[in-house]
Amino acid sequence: MKLVKTIVLLMVIFTSNTFAQNSKVDTSIMSQTNELITAYYSVKDALVATDGKKASTEATGFLTKLAAIDQTKMTAEQKMVFKPLNEKMSSNAKYISESQDASKQRENLEGLSNNVLALVKVFGNTEDTFVQYCPMAKKSWLSNNKAIKNPYYGNKMLTCGKVTETISKK
Repeated sequence: MKLVKTIVLLMVIFTSNTFAQNSKVDTSIMSQTNELITAYYSVKDALVATDGKKASTEATGFLTKLAAIDQTKMTAEQKMVFKPLNEKMSSNAKYISESQDASKQRENLEGLSNNVLALVKVFGNTEDTFVQYCPMAKKSWLSNNKAIKNPYYGNKMLTCGKVTETISKK
């Protein structure tokens, strides 16, 4: 099952990179997706602090921002990429919002992070996005800061990780 998810994610990222190069993103959509990315950072930061209650609240806010994205201003190609990402992000964030146990919430952070990364690659971001990786957890997350703050281990291994990719602002 994990292999299938990885293949689907790679296809979405590959396809999204092609669409990002060929499709102009409406400024109102970019504004809405930037708000969603900021909401993701809030979820991730709550898990850095190992605050399950706050992560739950922030995930609910993420879901609200996700539901508010106006897909009518997207191109057909952007809609085609956004629809599966929307479903996956919604599922991941819903699980995080329904729990207050940070260790359980972290189980869905990887999926949420991968899908938000695909979203950034399609729609861009108004600030640099840093893809960070923890070799101990063997998982990635996104940050708006180069400094490593590991959401998978919190204060147990706060600085475990490295920046593996920088996506420049658009």
